[in-house]
Amino acid sequence: MGKIHAGATLTPHFREFLPAWVAAQPWCAAPPEALRPTGFFRFEDPAGEVGVETHLLHDGQDVYQVPLTYRAAPLAGGALVARAEHSVLGTRWIHDAVSDPVWIAAVLDLVARNGVSDSASRGPIGPAEARGRVLRPVPFTPETITIDLDRRIVRDEPGDAAGVVTGSWHHEGVIATGRLAVLRQTGPNT
Repeated sequence: MGKIHAGATLTPHFREFLPAWVAAQPWCAAPPEALRPTGFFRFEDPAGEVGVETHLLHDGQDVYQVPLTYRAAPLAGGALVARAEHSVLGTRWIHDAVSDPVWIAAVLDLVARNGVSDSASRGPIGPAEARGRVLRPVPFTPETITIDLDRRIVRDEPGDAAGVVTGSWHHEGVIATGRLAVLRQTGPNT
């Protein structure tokens, strides 16, 4: 699922399982019925095996980000969000991506190359994107960098950090922006 399969379906659909999962998390202050999709963006898995998407949901006030990975088998030690049937690929185990090494590598690469994610849109949901920016030239590796994900998107500057990920999405006809993550150096030279 590293690539998009046009016309493919997912059962259950995101709107069926994602709001309840998000509302049950300690970082969310909204009930599931208040959460609506406002955008999502993708990262490409170089191996083409793992789907990597970040979904943005809003409750009318806050915007929450939910990075997900889709795998053909459960991820050992991963936080399972749902199991779904993909009409082309079969059963997919959908995980909270923060502990998935494919997502971690994608975020580190995005920042290290000052890159932009693949934007995507579905139906009435407009495109969104993430942008990485190096703030201090350091090695961007899982051993030397910690990713502090902003589950509830904020507008603050990152302060003392090695890099930052910002995002943009369409909300009620207007382009909105915010900080998605701060990358901090944890290894040598901190």
